[in-house]
Amino acid sequence: MNIWSIILTVSGLLLFETVSSVDNAIINAEVLSTMSQKARRWFLLWGMLFAVFIIRGILPWLIVFATTPSLGFIGSFTATFSNDPRVIEAVDQSSPILLIGGGTFLIFLFFHWLFLQPKKFGLFGEAFFQRQGVWFYAVVSIVLAVVVWFALKVNPFMAFGAVVGSTAFFITHGFKENAEATERQLMKQNLTDVSKILYLEVIDSTFSIDGVLGAFAFTLSVPLILLGNGLGAVVVRQMTIGNIERIKKYVYLKNGAMYSILFLGTIMVLDSFGFHIPSWVSPVVTFITIGYFFLKSKAEFKGLTT
Repeated sequence: MNIWSIILTVSGLLLFETVSSVDNAIINAEVLSTMSQKARRWFLLWGMLFAVFIIRGILPWLIVFATTPSLGFIGSFTATFSNDPRVIEAVDQSSPILLIGGGTFLIFLFFHWLFLQPKKFGLFGEAFFQRQGVWFYAVVSIVLAVVVWFALKVNPFMAFGAVVGSTAFFITHGFKENAEATERQLMKQNLTDVSKILYLEVIDSTFSIDGVLGAFAFTLSVPLILLGNGLGAVVVRQMTIGNIERIKKYVYLKNGAMYSILFLGTIMVLDSFGFHIPSWVSPVVTFITIGYFFLKSKAEFKGLTT
């Protein structure tokens, strides 16, 4: 991978992590507004270190290690920089399991947003799918069945990876649903700052899973994922303490993040079946998709202020 590919990959990771974490930044800002200045500083400093180095650093490392245990714990981190043919072969053999699991997770995430989550309609047809919310579980069940059917013909472990991806979605979805309910309670109850900090760390961990899994559509290099997602986490923290109300006015950013998630999930699933997608496709698609919805948001924002 040359320097320009690295820059493009890290830039795409940074943008994707930032936009996909807008909801997290909004929750953080609303809870922080009820906390003391000392507690805010503690969360923004140590919480950022935890989010960057623990969650967005160790989680992708553990995922690679889980899918390629033969490399060992340290080897799974350095594998992408190794020229050892045995290491390269091990990564290549295990990557379809990782990619199909992450891709299934992201595709489920997109359909959940499309069918069930309230949204500002940005494209034709979104309102129609919103009215068909009852069909969400049927659609994702069919998607899973189709993916598993074709995966079984290639590698049974790929089929298992797809099932793990769907399981991970429903587990994290439950945590997110609870996080939203807990946020409403926190705004009403007089809880301690320590309790609120612990709550923010838990939901930050939950929201970070989307960005970590999506990162594997850009690269299998754990150090690059750590760099790109880590920079994105820093930007999210700056959004949290900055003008979060202005960010909320860019009403289609969430749409951009979710369509990017659909494209990245599809790329991961296709790649797992041997349709080798060039490494530059994921960041370019992310830039184009999010750029379109950013400009759409900006145009509407200007229209409302004139």
